[in-house]
Parts: sequence; C-alpha cells; structure tokens
Amino acid sequence: MLQASPLHDGWQLRHEGRALPAVVPGCVHTDLLAAGVIPDPFLGVAESEVAWVGRREWTYGTELPAVPSGHEQTDLVFDGLDTVAEITLGGQLLGRVRNMHRSYRFDVTGLGGPLSVRFVSAYAEAEAVRGKVGDRPAAYTEPYQYVRKMACSFGWDWGPTLVTAGIWRPVRVERWSTARLARVRPLVSVEHGVGVVELHVDVERTRVEAGLTLQARVGGALARAEIAGTSGVVRVEVPQAALWWPRGYGEQPLYDVELTLYHGNATLDVWRRRVGFRSVELDTSADRHGTGFTLVVNGERLFARGVNWIPDDVFPSRVTRERYRKRLRQAADAGVDLVRVWGGGIYESEDFYDACDELGLLVWQDFPFACAAYPEEQPLRGEVEAEARENVVRLMPHPSLVLWNGNNENLWGFRDWGWEERLGSDSWGEGYYLGVLPRVVGELDPTRPYTAGSPWSGSWGRHPNDPAHGTHHSWEVWNRADYAEYRSEVPRFVAEFGWQAPPAHATLRRALPGEELAADSPGMLHHQKAEDGNGKLERGLARHFAVPEGDFDRWHYLTQVNQARAVATGIEHWRSHWPVCAGTILWQLNDCWPVTSWAAIDGDGREKPLYHELRRLYADRLLTFQVRGESLVLAAVNQSAERWRGALSLRRMSVAGEVVAAGRVELEVGARAVGEVRVPAELEPAGAKEFLVADADPDGLRAVRFPVPDREIAYPTPEFEVSVTPVAVTVAAHTLVRDLLLQADRLQPGARADRGLVTLLPGERVTIHVTGWETPDVAAARAALYCQEPAR
Repeated sequence: MLQASPLHDGWQLRHEGRALPAVVPGCVHTDLLAAGVIPDPFLGVAESEVAWVGRREWTYGTELPAVPSGHEQTDLVFDGLDTVAEITLGGQLLGRVRNMHRSYRFDVTGLGGPLSVRFVSAYAEAEAVRGKVGDRPAAYTEPYQYVRKMACSFGWDWGPTLVTAGIWRPVRVERWSTARLARVRPLVSVEHGVGVVELHVDVERTRVEAGLTLQARVGGALARAEIAGTSGVVRVEVPQAALWWPRGYGEQPLYDVELTLYHGNATLDVWRRRVGFRSVELDTSADRHGTGFTLVVNGERLFARGVNWIPDDVFPSRVTRERYRKRLRQAADAGVDLVRVWGGGIYESEDFYDACDELGLLVWQDFPFACAAYPEEQPLRGEVEAEARENVVRLMPHPSLVLWNGNNENLWGFRDWGWEERLGSDSWGEGYYLGVLPRVVGELDPTRPYTAGSPWSGSWGRHPNDPAHGTHHSWEVWNRADYAEYRSEVPRFVAEFGWQAPPAHATLRRALPGEELAADSPGMLHHQKAEDGNGKLERGLARHFAVPEGDFDRWHYLTQVNQARAVATGIEHWRSHWPVCAGTILWQLNDCWPVTSWAAIDGDGREKPLYHELRRLYADRLLTFQVRGESLVLAAVNQSAERWRGALSLRRMSVAGEVVAAGRVELEVGARAVGEVRVPAELEPAGAKEFLVADADPDGLRAVRFPVPDREIAYPTPEFEVSVTPVAVTVAAHTLVRDLLLQADRLQPGARADRGLVTLLPGERVTIHVTGWETPDVAAARAALYCQEPAR
C-alpha cells in the first residue's frame, strides 16, 4: 500500500553564508523573523525595512536519506512552492517550477542525499516574463500579473508589500508499487431523491498489470468497478440522501467517501473525502429589471448574505486550521451565508473549505486574477490551465463551493480603466475568462455554474459593471459620494461595496508601539494603504458628523460608527428590494495585517462595530425605514422559512425623550419575502429635534430613523448609569443615548464584548456581556463607553 511520510523536519534556510533553522511549511520572512534577522514587518514602518527580502534568492535545504527497498517507486511531493524554484537532490536536477498555486511530484526512486530548493526572486521572474511578453496595465505598479503568485503579496490598498518565498504547503515522500490513485474527480448530484457520487479516477502505474479494481463506499452504500488501462469510473447511489443546505435553510449532513484501489486482494491506495448532496444553479435569466443573478440551492432561491475573503495573513502558511475555523465561525455568527474567495489571493487550503462545509457557508471561488491585464502567452498560459485543472478537481468534493468566477474586475478594467486603448492587439486575459476557464470547468466540474468575472453584465453588449445586469461593484460611493447614494440604484447583485474604518484601539497600540496616535501620525499613515484613504475617511465623516479636531479617540470612535452606518445604508436598501437584488457581498470580512481598511474583523482578529452591525443586517428578519417615491415606509425583510406575523409600534419622539405621536399597525409577511407598511404622515419626524422608532412585537426588532445628519441633531448631554459584574457591563439610560459602544479592548487587550452599537431611549437599559476582562471596574467601564454627544 502507498506509504506517505511528511518531510517537515531538519530544513535550513541559507542566508549570507550561514544556515538558519527553517519551518516547513513556512516562508522566508517568518524564518528570518524567528531568527531575529528582520524586525516584525507588521509593526510601525518596519515593512519598508524588509523590502530587500523579496529581491533576493533563497535556498532551503535538508537531507533526504536513500529510501529503503520494498516499493517500486518513490515520489517527492510538494503541495505548494512559492513561487519560482529549482529543485535538486544529490546534485541532480529534479525540476524547475513557477507557480504558487500548483503542487509538484518528482520521481526520486533510488535517489538520496542533499535536497535543495532554490527560490528565485519573484520580482526577477516577473520582470523576465514582462520582457518577453511585453508590458500590460494594472491597477498597481508592482508586476504581479506576470507571475503565478498570490497577487496581494505585492501590496494592495489594504495590504503590505511583502514578497516572500518558501515551501508554503506540506511536503512528503510517497512510496508505492504497481499503481496509485493519481486523480479522483467526484461528480456529486441528486437524482430523484437519490444521492449520486460518480468517481472519475486516473491511476499511475509502474507496470501494466491486470486485476486492478476500484471500490467506493459512501455512507453505507458500496460499488465496485474494474480498471483496464489508466482510468475508470465507479458510481455509488445513496437512497434517500439527506440534502446539504446553506446555514439558515437546513442542516449540513456530510457523507464520508472512501475509494480504494486494489490489485487482486491487495490494497494499493486509498482516497478519502467528505461530500454533501445538493443541487446548485445560477439564474441569470432576463426580466423587466434587466438580467438577474440569483443563486438557487436545492430549488430554493437565495438572497446571498455575503462577505469577501482575503488571505487571513500576508504569510498564508501561518493560517492554521483553528484560525480558519475561528474566522469562519465569526462570519457564520454574524449571519453570513456566503464567502467569496477573492481573486487577488489564493485557492485556500482544505481546512478553509472543510469549515465552510460544516458551517453551511456557501463559497464563491475566484480564479486568481485581479485588477490587471494578464498576458496569455507562454509561459503563463500553460501554467494557468494546469493550475485551474488541479484546483477545480481538488475542491470539487466540497458542497459549500457553489460558484466559479473567472476574475476580479479585469473585464471592467479593460472597458473603463484605459486598458483598451493601451493594449491594442495585445492579449490581456479575455481568453482565460471567456475561453480556457469555462472550458476547464465545463469539462471537469459540470455540476457548478461558472461566471466570467466580477463585475460582469454577461455580455460585451452592455457595460461590464451595469447594475441592471449580473454582478455589480459599488465603489463610486466610497471614492466620491455620500453613502446615502447607495439608495440611488438597485443592482441585481452587489458583489463588492464597503467603507473604511481604523482597527480596534488595542490593535493600533500593538502595531504602533510608542507612537502618539493621530489620524495622520507616521504609523497611522503607513498602515493606510488606500489612495487618499484618510481624505475619503475625513470627507465621509464630515458629511454626517462634526469632525473632532485633535481628539484621536473621538475620531477613532466616529469613523467606526460611520463605517457601520454606511454599510447599513447599503444592505438595508438592497435587502428591501429582494428579489430584484439577490445578494450583497461586503468588502471585506477580514484583514491580513493591522491596517485601516474596509474589514469587519481587524488584522488582530478583533471585531469592529461593523461586525456586530452585520449581525443585525444579515439576520433572518430585518426592519428598516425606506423611502418609496414620496412616501416613507417600514420594510420588513423576512428571510426565514416562517411567515412573519406581529404588531408594529411606531413612536415619533423628540431628542429630549418625549413621545410626540404614536401608532400601531399589524404586520404579515410571507416566508422569504419582503413586506412594506406605509408610515402615516403624522408620524413622520420633522427637522433636527425629532426621530422615529419602530418596534416589532414580540420579536424585539427595532428600526430608528433620524431625518437629518448627526451634525445637525441637537443631542442632549448623555446621562446614564453603569454597573458591572465579572462578566457584564450594564448601562441604564436617563436620556437618549445614541450609538453607545463599549470598546472592550480598552478594558483589557484580550477582552471582547458580545455587541456593538446600540441606541437607548430614556428609561431603557442594555447588558453587554464581556469575556477576557479579569478585573471588572465601574470607572474603567465608563471610560471605555462612547456615544453621540452634543456638538462642541
């Protein structure tokens, strides 16, 4: 039987004539950091001090003993090499590689001795390829489009430029005889209530030998098939298979699949995975609103409550199975049901998709192309097809994976960013997105839909980012307008939108040690990578709040409030227009280092107020005030499977806390539907001294509408009492207290609160549960509480 032995110990990294201990899997930066050769690039401005690392060649080495006899073939297998490398064993060249997104296998039968993996600088490779194929435009100046490496290694508008190298995924030695399972391609479907797993199998042989058979077991079902040459198919049927559903729609049953390759009665190799039975379609049919983009799982049409995912660390080898699960658990707890793996990153590890399978998180997987014109000549073209073929097959078992996407913003870039004129007749990637990739997906994985890009209207006959057709990226608002402009259109599917805010205070204190924090302090500016990012933050803030001068803590709080408000404005509006709009994917869930960005969870894993706001925005039921023509309505969004019946109480109130007028209406909304109740004219708030409150009884849901920006509201001086226990902070309001926020990390860096922004009416109270706070204290709790105050 095939025997696999990890080859992770005993590696060294050679640096300036000396050998440093190396961790495999890992990368050059983490090894240099562990050895004290470089400072932590996440702290202060140290990123700039380590830029030289990406310009050097690096060599990893270990000793590979001669493998004892007993098997006919021995293979050396690398699951991932980042990126351009030459591999030698005992002075003999095994091969040269140039793609981070692929695995590699070398026959080392009978060989042993020093094993060396020499990495060429990714910059050197990229410049060499550019010299061969010619210049291509991109959104950034670094040459990421010329090398098959994680694009955001070269920096992004939220990420550092840390171009690393290394053995970033596991390496092992495999010993086998007669034959092994070279590729297993599972097609999983549901046919009239029967779960079907059709395993298409390729084998590699050391010799031609009769009597090879396959046995597949799925749950309690069993099937066998013979292999005459180098491929075969075995089909297993599972009667009454339980369906796998996205979270919020049902359970996530997973079935163990075990495929065994036999020679006679001898076991040669075994392949094990888990699958889930479900159907998935993408409805892009035309209607009176344009062209739809609606995911349909098991016949159920979904409004996708999504987040964009970037690599959780700029050095992906540091992301453990536990870290994936924690981050994705955070997403699920916020009401998210879809995660888009963005095209400037990587095909994630099995741990990522395993967690999504178990949590019921749908996965939209980009192919790794982002914000650039990608040459289609060799050596890139062959690499692109090879990596696509490998990763499509690798990820096929996962029921969470529901959509393949060709690229991020490249079709849009061609049309709008001046590329079309610059490129002339040069290739730029269209042949990948409309040719190679749909062909590969159609051939290997016909069970899943493919879309050419995001955004993409479905045809060159329309603008690629036309909101009425297909997917739309809404970035004009953040870049140039007030977030109230989100309400000006109803896209069919919003695949990117977002608003920036700084990370948590404790994250900043760790990342910028010793610095006096200010919006424009050296470290803050270095950890702001967006073009004119602080300018956009300031302008966006000034439209709604009196911008505090010289008060960093207040600025920090208000920018985080403004981020939550901006995202709420968009999601509430778009969800209220279901089924015309069929999904929102927030940019972004996570960060790869401590930075001011669009993320809901910062680079140290701390949850911003936006994260907690998502829990309200992405809940199955949502109340929101919306304007329809000349009328103010209360929209009740019901994404649950049950009809929503109840009473709505409405109060027109003064900011001083008096009820000016009140009313009560009955609510009834069907399952997976949106209902609207018109607000009576006498209840509409007027001017800067009034607001409107709607409460859904007995659901406990609330919507609040202030008719003017905060900077015009005459807020009262907030008055409230604070009490603490070892696990909670309770606030009792005597006045209106708007946007109350407990910044738990100010109590203790490891402390976490279970909720974010909350608005209290006079006489109301809220209990905020806190974990990780060792010494509860009322004065400390009061100092960590922020809320809206009268204009100064």
